Amino acid sequence: MKIQKYIKPLLFAIICLTVGFLSSWFTGEGVAATYLSLTRPIFAPPGWLFGPVWAILYAMMGVSFYLIWEKRNEFKINTASTLFFVQLFLNFFWSIIFFRWHNLSLAFYEILILLIILFFNFYYFKKISKTAAYLLIPYILWVFFATILTFSILNLN
Repeated sequence: MKIQKYIKPLLFAIICLTVGFLSSWFTGEGVAATYLSLTRPIFAPPGWLFGPVWAILYAMMGVSFYLIWEKRNEFKINTASTLFFVQLFLNFFWSIIFFRWHNLSLAFYEILILLIILFFNFYYFKKISKTAAYLLIPYILWVFFATILTFSILNLN
């Protein structure tokens, strides 16, 4: 096996992981305390689960985008790329809105827009690479769950 073929996907994964890390950093301290201080629905996962799940999802996002990037000479990837970066931007800001600004209403509307963008992102990725699109499915499912969780927390608080 050539290690070279794994370097680029790894770099794309690291870029997405860095976005997640920076979002966490800009969110500031007290995320766990804020989460625990909120009235949460019975289906709310424990706070410790979010970090590992997001790390896996960010890595998968990076590999997914790498697969699209590799097809840039065969396909027009402008729309797919734009949607990817819009969803990454929205993803970056959600935790800041929710945890740092404590704006549950805005966080709900923001994650709802993120979910819609993700469906479009999936659609355009699938036109270019089915594998890239399928790598987004766990992310879409997690954001769908997070949308329901955000809505529930908003209503309980």
